This record gives sequence, structure tokens and C-alpha cells, in this order.
Amino acid sequence: MGFKPIPTIISVILTLFIWFILPVPTGVTPEAWHLFAMFVGVIAAIIGKAMPIGAIAMIAIMLVALTGVTNTSPSEAMKDALSSFANPLIWLIGVSIMISKGLQKTGLGARLGYLFIAVWGKHTIGIGYSMVLSELLLAPVTPSNTARGAGIIHPIVKAIALSYDSDPAKGTQNRMGKYLSLVNYHANPITSAMFITATAPNPLVVDLVAKATHSQISLSWGTWAIAMFLPGILALILMPIVLYWMYPPEIKNTPNATQFAKEKLKEMGKVSLHELIMLGIFGLLLVLWAGVPAMLFGTAWSVDPTTTAFIGLCLLLLTGVLTWDDILTQKSAWDTITWFAALVMMATFLNKLGLISWFSNVLETGIGHLGLHWVTACLLLMLAYLYAHYMFASTTAHITAMFAAFYTAGIALGAPPMLFALMMASASSLMMTLTHYATGTSPVIFGSGYTTLGEWWKAGFVMSIVNIIIFVVIGALWWKVLGYW
Repeated sequence: MGFKPIPTIISVILTLFIWFILPVPTGVTPEAWHLFAMFVGVIAAIIGKAMPIGAIAMIAIMLVALTGVTNTSPSEAMKDALSSFANPLIWLIGVSIMISKGLQKTGLGARLGYLFIAVWGKHTIGIGYSMVLSELLLAPVTPSNTARGAGIIHPIVKAIALSYDSDPAKGTQNRMGKYLSLVNYHANPITSAMFITATAPNPLVVDLVAKATHSQISLSWGTWAIAMFLPGILALILMPIVLYWMYPPEIKNTPNATQFAKEKLKEMGKVSLHELIMLGIFGLLLVLWAGVPAMLFGTAWSVDPTTTAFIGLCLLLLTGVLTWDDILTQKSAWDTITWFAALVMMATFLNKLGLISWFSNVLETGIGHLGLHWVTACLLLMLAYLYAHYMFASTTAHITAMFAAFYTAGIALGAPPMLFALMMASASSLMMTLTHYATGTSPVIFGSGYTTLGEWWKAGFVMSIVNIIIFVVIGALWWKVLGYW
């Protein structure tokens, strides 16, 4: 059987209930309501993991084309169902995931981690900050936060913890493994919030903001990075200290860790040509994404972010750092392109058919009756959006389901569009702190056994408060200085 029966049955029942039993609300067209019914079913299937998300996406595309909710012409309905495959933001993330394969294949990502530990690894908290710095450097070019946090950083953390006999199987996780694994994880949501290309759903946020403001606000890679830089850096500095206070490691001095890292670097040998090429292309991508040529030589030298990603991938293929077989084996990249296109397509047509504006009006009216100032009202919206992630096992599903309506409602309640866009954008990544199923990184690190479920959720809740205070208070002041609102 290609699907899990119980979550599949639940998603089908929800779809049929909304489609056939719930009355179409006043102000909503039948087509919009039927698309909403399918959308709820798809989100329920993703949350319940009825099938792999790519398979669910294929079914969603088929249903939209078959039911004709977007167009009565079968051929036009099919075009609508496939329309988002031409969205550059989707390919930006897909190609960037392919590029990140080079960090793993060449060993450059691991080398950076061991280099930082060799310098700052004399204390356990120093190892923690080494992991944080590694996360920060890898984030701009690693849109799979799971590949970054769980695939590159976590094996290093585990190796160091085990070298100090901090092993959950022996009941010695408190020596340092618990602390380091939590730092390893909580760096992941913060760095994901700092760059458009640091996690796959960020371009979806950019797309939804542009649609909600009729393209008056189009967050560029550079604008996002500058906006998130100060609050992000402050959050990365504070996070290891907060976790050190909550779960202090028994082993605080680690003079052998630097030696361990040096031995690992020795095993890796000299920096290879492919690592140097990877580093050079990494630098080129950052320069182009940040819009440096356009700043120096004028707008004629600007390069589209997706074009930049293709430049990076082509250079890796031409130099032999990656082969086409490497690209074909990047299942996560092709999978992301598929499900991303399906969800963006459904969200786009929910907006075009007027359902998002209707739901945002419902939110606006409900909160408006409370008589709150726009600041309080928008904080309430943002917090409700963030903590709703306890009900989601996918940031993409959460963002697709809720972002547009909550953002539109906030603007209607009087929030400056750019300010609220950045608040909601940061919340869209910071919500990953909450649970052991919040994103792909969490089950991997939690599964290593260094923390209990209670410890993980407690750390997640505390860090969500710390991060939100930093991004809302310091972030808002920083964005004011930058003239963003």
C-alpha cells in the first residue's frame, strides 16, 4: 500500500466535509471553497505523513487540474496546476540544495567545523560557539536546514561528545552531549531566519508578501540579509549562554577537543583543489546574491538570484566538483521543487479566487472588535501564528496554510507592511525551535537520545521567547534605523 490508511482517511474526510457539507460562506465563491477543501486535505495529509510530501504534491496537482476549480477548460486547468513550476523562487531553492551537495562531497563543511573547534574548543561553550559559527557560514548556501544542521554539523557534535564518553546509551549525556546537541539544533532556526537561501520555505514567504502587497514589497536577498543580520547575530550570541544556564554541561573545560579537531583535520589532509573551488564559488554566490556588482557598477550589472544559483551550479559542473550523477541523486532538491510548486500553486489560486482576503477580513474583524492598538493586535497575530506550529510537522505546510491570511490581516489592522513582513518572516523560521517534529533537523538530533522530550520542549519554549523578544524589539529598532518602515 502506497499510503498510510488513517491519515489518508482523515484528509479525505476533511476534504469531503468542507466540499459537500459545510455551507459556502457569504463572500466566497464555490470554486474558492472547493479549492480550500482540497487545500485542507493536502495540509492534513502532509501533517499526518499520509505519503511522502512529493507524492501528495502530485495528487494535489492532479486534483486541481481534474476538478477545474481554477478554470473550466481542462487544458487551461492543467496549465494552472503546473503554473508554479515556472516560478524562479522555486528553482532558486532547488538549485541551491544541489549546490550544497558540494559542501558535503568536498568535505568543506566539516573542515570549517573542525577548524573553528581547533581554535575555540578549549571549553565546552567554545565548542558550542564553533558550531554556531559553522552554521552561520554554511547557511547562505545551504537551503536544506536539515542537511546543514543534521547532515554536516550534528555528526561533528556527536563525534566530540563521544570522545568525552558522553553517550546516552551509558547515561552520560549530561557530560556535554545534551548541551552541544541543543546548541547544534537551536542555531538552526536562527540561521534559517537570516538568509532567504537558508531554508526552503523562505522564498515562499517572499512570494506571499509580494502577492499580499501587490508587489509593493519585494524582499531581495540583500534586503533580507541586512534586516536579519543584527537580531540574528544577537540571538546566536545569547542562545548558547541561555542553554548553558538551563542545561550546564558537567565537563566545562575541554583541552582535548582542540587536539581531537586537529587530528580530524590531519585525517582529512591538505585542502583539496575541489574544496578551494567550492570556497571560491561560495564567495561568488554571496557577492552576487548581495547585489555587490549592481552597487559598484550600476543596475546594468545586477544578476537575478535564481540566475546566480544556476551560475554556481554550472561552475561546479564545469569544474568537476559535482557531476550530473551527483545532481540526479539529490532527491531532496527534486522533491522540494515538486512539493514547493504544488503548494505555491494552491496558495496562489486561493489568493486569486479571493479566499485569503476573505479569511484575513475575518481575522481583522475578530481582532478589531477587541479595540487593540495595531502594535498589540499584530503581536497577537504573530504569536498565534508562531505557536500554532505545535500543530505542524512542516514549516512549509504551516506557512502555506496561515502566512498570507495573518499577514494581510496585520496590514489591515494598521501594521507597516515592511515591518510586519519582517516580523512574520522571522517567526516563520523561529517557530522551528518548539518541538522535536518541527522541521527535518529536529527528529535527527532529538533521535540521537541526548535529551528527554520534556527537556527538548522546555528548551524550545524558552528559546522561542528569547528569540522573539530579540527579533521583535531589537529587530524593529534596527529596521527603523535602516528606514524599512
